[in-house]
Amino acid sequence: MISQWLASSVGRSAASPHGRPIARKARSGALASMTWLTRGLTFLALVTVAIGAWSADPKAAGSKLDTAVAEKACEARKIPSKIDGAPDAFADCAGAPVMVALPGGGFLMGNTLGTGSAYEKPPHDVQVRGFAIARYEVTRSEWAACIRAGGCPALPSEASDALPVTDVSWEQAQLYIRWLSQRTRHRYRLPTEAEWEYAARAGTVSQYSWGSDGENLCRYANGFDASGRRANPQWYWGSECDDGNAGAGRVGQFPPNAWGLHDMLGNVWEWVEDCWHSDYTDAPTDGSAWVEPGCPKRVNRGGGWGNPASSLRITNRDGDPANGHGDGLGFRVARDLSP
Repeated sequence: MISQWLASSVGRSAASPHGRPIARKARSGALASMTWLTRGLTFLALVTVAIGAWSADPKAAGSKLDTAVAEKACEARKIPSKIDGAPDAFADCAGAPVMVALPGGGFLMGNTLGTGSAYEKPPHDVQVRGFAIARYEVTRSEWAACIRAGGCPALPSEASDALPVTDVSWEQAQLYIRWLSQRTRHRYRLPTEAEWEYAARAGTVSQYSWGSDGENLCRYANGFDASGRRANPQWYWGSECDDGNAGAGRVGQFPPNAWGLHDMLGNVWEWVEDCWHSDYTDAPTDGSAWVEPGCPKRVNRGGGWGNPASSLRITNRDGDPANGHGDGLGFRVARDLSP
């Protein structure tokens, strides 16, 4: 039984509508100087897209879910890790995200290296319970299954199924999570911010999962580089290397971290459960989400394809409106391992 195996294996940000660039935020001061006229035009463009391609009410897409979804019983399977020492993975259903079961443990959360901003401080000890987190960012193929079941809104553009789903808000990510939980009969959710950083670190204390050198970005992550600059010559930041991705790349293209998780840094920013707070003063120490009812902004982590290496540091963080979306913002799911 997969449940028996799981039991044994687990011992800052200015609010913006993100019509284009969650990928393009936090890269430089250029966005901070965006005029209100430009913001207004961006907002109008977003409204047009929303009317044509998205549900105006994120709950509407899932309103038929309880009666429309009649999935067959899922058959869970174990997936051996390809990384020495990394936890094995599993999938609760065919086509469901591949999940990696992580053991609980303690770590020092936040920036301890003297770099970064006040958003990343103060460092604080956190104890995390065992949980599972997706090996990859949620893909367009996985999102499409939710669309077919009536649980998620349609995507605004055509692209490869292997790409991460983008242009999804925090609110819309909740629709996918609701559908996946009902389909699998397990509690899926977004990772908490503490869980996300614990998983991204994978036992390391360096700036990146591969070490402290951002110069080799193209070997390890999809950030803004020569390919991105050819597509966006007006952007002046980024690395001189070239990973071949002018935008979001297929998931799993780059090496995983020590726990077998791909693209925790780069590719797309990833929503987490927590409300945005400007620093870690009074943050929870038990790994739980730091939330208040009705908070207007939610945290996203990891940096994206439009960001330089400095924005892909493990401790870097950002926050955006829960209904905001853009071409550089996606998510990955987490799952409880015990009731």
